[in-house]
Amino acid sequence: MARAMIIRAATPADAEALARIYGHHVLHGLGTFEEVPPSPADMEARRAAVVAHGLPYLVAEDSPGGAVLGFAYAGPFRPRAAYRYTVEDSVYVAPEAVGQGVGRAVLGAVIAACEQVGMRRIVAVIGDSGNAASIGLHRSLGFEPAGMGPALGWKFGRWVDIVWMTLPLNGGSNSAADAPGLRL
Repeated sequence: MARAMIIRAATPADAEALARIYGHHVLHGLGTFEEVPPSPADMEARRAAVVAHGLPYLVAEDSPGGAVLGFAYAGPFRPRAAYRYTVEDSVYVAPEAVGQGVGRAVLGAVIAACEQVGMRRIVAVIGDSGNAASIGLHRSLGFEPAGMGPALGWKFGRWVDIVWMTLPLNGGSNSAADAPGLRL
């Protein structure tokens, strides 16, 4: 069932909530290959770095209530100039809000924001080929499979795959770029 929420830009005041949500996934999931949860200060520095590129870093906030239920953002895909039209998405939902439409709402808003700034492709790098929730979320938003990297990470005493999915934006590769792209 979809939950009532507001999607808005993350702010420095959200650092504690971002760290709590992400920290849960670091300690209990395979969607990230980090093994030590970052601090709120680390999460704020990461948010600021994404926003400095003119890219979206959004939160889904409970309405009413104001609690942060999840977040998503798009960061530069790679630091080479030729990648300036490609971003990589990330999306994390608080454990108590999983299955309530939070991920779909906040990632959908990130996709729309990336289109507005002229991006041509979003790449999803999904930890764990068994991560049906993330794979299904991305597929529901139009992402298509682009490959798998077998056993690229070691976490929780086992090898973990990476699944790549992509979503073309603004015509994708069907025409030349018509925006400046990211400054990398």
